Amino acid sequence: MSQRIIGIIAGSGIYPEEFMAAARAKAPDARLVMAAFKGETRQELADQADTSAWFRVGQLGKMIKFLAKEGVPEAVMVGQIAPRNLFDLRPDIRTAMLLARLKQKNAESIFGAIAEELAKDGITLLPATTFLEDIMPSEGLVCGPELSESAIEDAKYGFNIAKEISRLDIGQTVVVRNGTVLAVEAFEGTNACIRRGGELGKGKDVTLAKVSKPNQDFRFDVPVIGPDTVKNCAESGISVIAIEAGKTLMLGGEKVFAMCRDGKISIVALP
Repeated sequence: MSQRIIGIIAGSGIYPEEFMAAARAKAPDARLVMAAFKGETRQELADQADTSAWFRVGQLGKMIKFLAKEGVPEAVMVGQIAPRNLFDLRPDIRTAMLLARLKQKNAESIFGAIAEELAKDGITLLPATTFLEDIMPSEGLVCGPELSESAIEDAKYGFNIAKEISRLDIGQTVVVRNGTVLAVEAFEGTNACIRRGGELGKGKDVTLAKVSKPNQDFRFDVPVIGPDTVKNCAESGISVIAIEAGKTLMLGGEKVFAMCRDGKISIVALP
């Protein structure tokens, strides 16, 4: 039986690190081939792969050529790419042609087109939750203090608003307080939304809600929370984080539990 080869298209943050650890644990004989991005991927992480190469964001053709040359039949996309790098794209020919044919240039359409380009070279894009299914919390209180009735109502309200903005492909996160929407995530990302919502809520009874999109393509743009999310919530006075049960990755495990305990922040998973 031939050795399994898995490509890792890695951005920044702890997401690629947790994927790498889970892959080593659950597929110990697999060969891990990493496409790393300058200014995004940590050097130490790239060094842990069996083979790695570095690319600028926008070098799609070169990246796919590398993965194909390494015999990669399946790959995952994990981690973030900073908006500044998306604006300073300097695309190669393959990337430019991909962007030119897109009517809408949002995350879903761009990542979907990248998946199609990978498939042209025989590379199947796997769900970004591969090997990580056990860190997607089920329904109920995940950690932190029990919620009051009013806090539960606010969590449900924020959750429903977040579902609607995700349906419109605006973002996947909102910040609410007492039935009022304080901030909506757009291109600036979750952390900027948290800071703005916390400032407007004056750090009291503020709730963050983060959800998946309707018909979420779990190959990319999966809802994720982790230590940075909790840290930013603590600094912004947000006391409740509502996530979607079974559809949100909670990275950082024990560290997140400790931070929630120390900061008196509750994480609740809603259906």
